[in-house]
Amino acid sequence: MSYRKHFGAVMVLGLPLAGSQIAQVSLSLVDAAMLGWYDTTALAGEIIGSSLFFVLFIAGTGFAAGLAPLVAAAEGRGDTTAARRVTRMALWLSMLAGLMALPFLLQAERIFLFLGQKPEIAAAAGDYLGILAWGIFPAQGAAALKSYLAALERSRTVLVATLVSVAVNALGNYVLIFGSWGAPELGIQGAAISSLIMHAATLAFLVAYIQRVLPGQELFVRLWRPDWEAFWAVFRLGWPISLTLICEVGLFAFSSIMMGWVGEVALVAHGIAMQITSVTFMIHLGLSQAATVRAGRAHGRGTMTDINRGAAAALVLSGVVSVLTIGLFLGMPRTLMALFLDPASPDLPEIVSFGTILLAAAAVYQFADAYQVLALGILRGLQDTRRPMLVAAVSYWIVGVPSAYLLAFPLGLGGIGIWIGLAIGLAMAAVWLMMRLWRGVLPRVQREISEQYGINAGTAPTAV
Repeated sequence: MSYRKHFGAVMVLGLPLAGSQIAQVSLSLVDAAMLGWYDTTALAGEIIGSSLFFVLFIAGTGFAAGLAPLVAAAEGRGDTTAARRVTRMALWLSMLAGLMALPFLLQAERIFLFLGQKPEIAAAAGDYLGILAWGIFPAQGAAALKSYLAALERSRTVLVATLVSVAVNALGNYVLIFGSWGAPELGIQGAAISSLIMHAATLAFLVAYIQRVLPGQELFVRLWRPDWEAFWAVFRLGWPISLTLICEVGLFAFSSIMMGWVGEVALVAHGIAMQITSVTFMIHLGLSQAATVRAGRAHGRGTMTDINRGAAAALVLSGVVSVLTIGLFLGMPRTLMALFLDPASPDLPEIVSFGTILLAAAAVYQFADAYQVLALGILRGLQDTRRPMLVAAVSYWIVGVPSAYLLAFPLGLGGIGIWIGLAIGLAMAAVWLMMRLWRGVLPRVQREISEQYGINAGTAPTAV
């Protein structure tokens, strides 16, 4: 394929995936926006509560992320049976991950009190997660099925499913948070109930779609039956991705904890700024997922030129998005921050002022954040997951978190110091992962293909 065709292929696959990721993050964004208009303490509780839910949810989605390159490679070589087998076992692993996360979600208030959060904020987070905790199971199942459909290059369906979930969540929030249309006014608990309904509805939509549109795949036939070869194939590729995701998302979640030590106003401004930056990051994540699928299919076919050109196309597109994002964060930060707050709130000027500084800091690390996630996506498509896990652990937790703490507290920079620390960790990860991709993995894959070893038979199970 030519470069032009690769640009088109990445955009056709990546833009719906980016849209679905934006819609996914809009779920918590809608919660934050509506609770911000309801009560700032409830908003602070939702910020730290959703951070914990997101960390534990992401920890389990490593198996869904690992599923994509396995299905893409299997489809690339025409092995539909192998694709079906690994998908079933990815669903098993996703449910097991949800079961492991459940006790932490149900004990959220105690966890946040132990981490030094104010009692009223910890109580609000506990109320939120006491209900939403049970949504971890449908959320994990939906993540696996979305990954499966993305690997089949049915990204528009993934987008539609996520947009439906956003609509369901927004409507439920309006009714249950504020007590509209005769419903009880439940505040933060109403937001949790709405999110729980949304996760269940999303999973039901995806199952119904696959059953109706892809009946020949027989994806749910004998789902109860163990397939240990496929199970361990997904596990071997997925557990390093899970730990990588924990390292990255945990970095941002712990930044919320540290910001809570600074103060409630700082925490609210940080939470809003994070919601805004997460929307733009999801575009890069969508392009990264597209790069995973494209690299996985090219790897399955054994076409090195397509691997290189597809990676280059994704990098250029992500760079363009970064430039536009920097302009947005520097050009209209106050407008963006004010969208999440009641104009009559007495804390509005202070929150917006602090958030403006945080968005300027976010503009600094846009390229680093974009390229670290894009490198991870391409490496996953080539089934390289263990070394990136170590890179993430060192960059985010040995460098990023200590830098954030040192700058914020001993050196007295406060909240801005936390965000500078985030930028340091992301920059280190971006440089290190790019070096591994271009100097390590791509030359290795080139040698394998030149020796006619185009399919990693040690990872994907053979068809039976």
